[in-house]
Amino acid sequence: MTLLHPPRSSATSSSTEADVRRRLATRRPLVPTATLGGAIAAAGPLLVLLAVGVVGWFLTDAGTHGSPSGALRVGASGWLLAHGSGITIEGVRITAVPLGLTLLAAWSVWRVGHRVGESIADHGPDAGRIQDGERDWTVPTAALLFVTGYVLVTVLTATLTSTAATVPSTPRAVGWSLLLTTLVGLPAIAAGSGRAAVWVTLLPPSVRAAAAVCRSLLVTWLVFATLAWVVALVADFATAANIVSQLDTGAGDAALVSALSLTAAPNATLWSSAYLLGPGFTLGTGTVVGPAAVVLGPLPLFPLLAALPAAGLGDTVAVLVMGTPAVVAALAAARAHRRLPAVTWDRAAVRGGVGGILAGFLLGWLTSLSGGAVGPGRLQAVGPFSAEVLLHAVAALGIGGLVGALGAWWWTEHGARIPGLGRLRAARRTP
Repeated sequence: MTLLHPPRSSATSSSTEADVRRRLATRRPLVPTATLGGAIAAAGPLLVLLAVGVVGWFLTDAGTHGSPSGALRVGASGWLLAHGSGITIEGVRITAVPLGLTLLAAWSVWRVGHRVGESIADHGPDAGRIQDGERDWTVPTAALLFVTGYVLVTVLTATLTSTAATVPSTPRAVGWSLLLTTLVGLPAIAAGSGRAAVWVTLLPPSVRAAAAVCRSLLVTWLVFATLAWVVALVADFATAANIVSQLDTGAGDAALVSALSLTAAPNATLWSSAYLLGPGFTLGTGTVVGPAAVVLGPLPLFPLLAALPAAGLGDTVAVLVMGTPAVVAALAAARAHRRLPAVTWDRAAVRGGVGGILAGFLLGWLTSLSGGAVGPGRLQAVGPFSAEVLLHAVAALGIGGLVGALGAWWWTEHGARIPGLGRLRAARRTP
């Protein structure tokens, strides 16, 4: 006698098919998936810049001068510049990094790294076994392979692009690639695979709270610094238009100048931050742009420079700018603190102060990446005064974070006791 299995229900069948699809999507071969992911993360922005190089070649002179290979080399050189390689143009060494292109590369690393993490999520132990202390090497292994794929593309691009005239630095490009894939790619893979959510729960609550305050402070301050230089540029837009007109360019050249300005926008944000923090920045040997004084020399024709303040002493401006970083940091810390679990005043002070100091260190490090050489002569020294910016950022953001966190704690604990404020807070909580 044959035992027949009962027919499966449609719900069970669909559930099984969904499980199979999920396993196929989250248990792909780790080695080829991670290695190819790193190569794709590097190749994506590279292909975009290669296309931009060819388009720019046609826009400037309709392809009457140069060659397609030269246009492709320009695009590849831009990609290498975004990775800190530097380049020599007509005997002049350029070392400044267009951070806009670096952000494009970082976005590609995050997106592809997240997909790689999703594709290998079912490798290694599950969440329960990880919480029980079992070691999981899935993410470190995938990250190492991801870095390898990215670095291979970097070395290949530098080898094919380098000439006796340009000489991009392959070791610097590899170093920036390692830094980018480690700081962005590793967290992306951990987040995509679900490991990050498990690992975060293992951290002490105070560490997570300080990290949340740090992120709030850093993002808020960078947004504020961006708005500052954008407002200054719009207020003196006539100067920017005059600079473009002096370049005597056509529509295609103007489009290229605008695109070049966008690649330097993050640099402008960090320079604006250095100005608002107090130390300021230099636009060549013997120059300074700060709230206390502005001393300028001859400047290149670059539209973003229209946002510079007028030359001269600025005692009034210095007084107005002096307290801005601490105020912005205090507001950002208070906002972040109100979203976190309630704690005693001393723990609130620790999370606010530590978060602010950490944000100051990160801001100082980012500022150090925004300068370099952009031309011959005195333009070999351009950018913020990084050491001074670091000290000012740690002090201002640390004090602001401390004051903001304590202020938010006091409001939470005692705001209801003030006549009228208690009813106002109750009304806000009522849907």
